[in-house]
Amino acid sequence: MTKILIVDDERDVELLFRQKFRKEVRSGLLELAFAFSGDEALRLLDSEHPPEVVYVFSDINMPGMTGLELLDRVKSQFPTINVSMISAYGDTENYKKAMESGAKEFFTKPIDFDSLRKEIGKVINQE
Repeated sequence: MTKILIVDDERDVELLFRQKFRKEVRSGLLELAFAFSGDEALRLLDSEHPPEVVYVFSDINMPGMTGLELLDRVKSQFPTINVSMISAYGDTENYKKAMESGAKEFFTKPIDFDSLRKEIGKVINQE
């Protein structure tokens, strides 16, 4: 089973992801974990040795620690975990910063779940 972590300060994102990936979760392919801040995400990753999470999807614009700061921390503390960024704004500056910091992919809201499903499929097939 592949465990992915979705990090977003908007709590309704959890319901959306659970709906979009219910088949994968039911069939045992995916396990979804959620954190509503960068700090909460790091605590969750740090609580498992080694972390079970193989993929992090993080919103960029969050109060406190931004998604880009979280990306830097995850890449330095857990270099094997893939991280993709999600932003409500498809601005070039955030895209550039994310990719230079090691993001695997950059998605804009509303999320194209077909593209996201393909991205997750690539990660599952790498394991």
